[in-house]
Amino acid sequence: MPQFDRYKNRTLNIEFLVNEDFNHYPYKERYTLTFITYGSIAGSLNERPITIEAPAVLCLSDADSLQVTERNKLSAQSFCFHLDFLSSMPLTEALEARKYGSSDLRIERGLSLFRRDNRHTGVPYVTEKAFPQLFEWFFVLGTEVSAQSDALWACRIKRYLIQILGLLEDISQQEEQSPVDMVLEYIHTKYPDKITLEDLSCCAHLNRVSLNKLFQDRCGCTAMNYLLSYRLKVAGELLTHTNMKLNEIARSTGFEYDTYFIKQFTAKKGISPTEFRLRTRKLAATV
Repeated sequence: MPQFDRYKNRTLNIEFLVNEDFNHYPYKERYTLTFITYGSIAGSLNERPITIEAPAVLCLSDADSLQVTERNKLSAQSFCFHLDFLSSMPLTEALEARKYGSSDLRIERGLSLFRRDNRHTGVPYVTEKAFPQLFEWFFVLGTEVSAQSDALWACRIKRYLIQILGLLEDISQQEEQSPVDMVLEYIHTKYPDKITLEDLSCCAHLNRVSLNKLFQDRCGCTAMNYLLSYRLKVAGELLTHTNMKLNEIARSTGFEYDTYFIKQFTAKKGISPTEFRLRTRKLAATV
């Protein structure tokens, strides 16, 4: 059922199902992320046989067809959301913008997971490193939907949704992992935490010089510079799509101090975080 935001007197078309039973799956007019944490299911997805064993995440739209014929000691939870929830403008403003030919800003990260082609099957592989982070993020999603702990609860849900979709999209694009792939996954999973070059070197089982050479060849920068860029990329998403305060964004993207976050963001982007937020939101009315 849609959630009523008691702080802002509005309805958000999102839902968190603690015990997904797949009896009404997928859900009409919504995208669904289902985290299978234990057990397995078997059946067919879009008329193709499928067996899914935990840990796994199902990424389905209402255009998909899933029939589950077997359940084995299953434990799963789902977060459902309408595409309107991905908009960074209130629904009334978004409809008005469309009326006059403008495009409202939407979260785009991870939407490729819901498109069916040879690469995106709807079931991205969940690695050992990604599992605990996804488990934590899904737990927070469920808690926030239920508790609505303060007026920014919907912003935090968008934050974790951005993180979940981004991580799933990143790891779904990786096949056999090279040392750089392992470090990329580590960064994409652990970027909110304190990370040192030694941590990244240990992850890759390489010394610092070798790791940075591989990163330079693959990404055009050092490992720590990539970490900084990735943190700022996520921060940019949060600035555009949520109303989180700068200190909250700083902490959630791995910056110990908001002053350092503002300094780095301004140096790399050429504008302050506040100006970035204003410009990207104004874009919706001019595109």
